[in-house]
Amino acid sequence: MPRYNRTFELSIHDVDLIEEALRARGRELCKMRRALADDNPADMQSISVIEADQRETEELLGRLHNQKVFYRPGATPYVSG
Repeated sequence: MPRYNRTFELSIHDVDLIEEALRARGRELCKMRRALADDNPADMQSISVIEADQRETEELLGRLHNQKVFYRPGATPYVSG
């Protein structure tokens, strides 16, 4: 039985491209969702599918964000902003 590859060698540029593609997909889904009417029963199934896809895309972007290690200077006190 084949196994999944659990190690990936992606560069920062690769991850940036993936994130941008996911954001573009999110924008397209948003446009599709806005084109559908909430009060039309024929659109309700399409709306639920689009919203589920939007949720999945946003969760994936969140998981990518949570895996990043952001720079924080060690020698001096960190002041954000």
